[in-house]
Amino acid sequence: MTPLKAYAARFKAPAAKRPVRVLVVDDEDPVRRFVERVLQEGGYVTVSAADGAAAVEIAQSQPTFDVLVTDLMMPHMSGDELAQRLRRQEPSLKVLYLTGFSDRLFKDKSILWQDEAFLDKPCSVKGLLQAVSLLASGSLEEAPPPARAE
Repeated sequence: MTPLKAYAARFKAPAAKRPVRVLVVDDEDPVRRFVERVLQEGGYVTVSAADGAAAVEIAQSQPTFDVLVTDLMMPHMSGDELAQRLRRQEPSLKVLYLTGFSDRLFKDKSILWQDEAFLDKPCSVKGLLQAVSLLASGSLEEAPPPARAE
């Protein structure tokens, strides 16, 4: 088992009637791939997009998403604008903003609404899994550590 799989196994997607679906949007390919990989290892169903326009198209053509993980600062459409547009279709959508500019987030957006959170970039595997778990279920879903062989 890879270190990422072993760690992600500690944080599982919240138990639900159906898998938790996460839309990952970031214009930086390495960040987008990292977030997707971590969430998939954590048991989430992910779909990704490189920008806001592609994310809107995906959201219109696919089943409902539970969580949006989005970069805050992207060309043509900010993460906040994307969240507002997607929430018109799905008001219960939870949003996790990833940003290297948290000071700017709070300058442009004086408060985070209910079901919104942010993580500074770069984020850790643990921080990402905890934040998505909290948004998706309202609690941390941490599996007990595996028993040690003696």
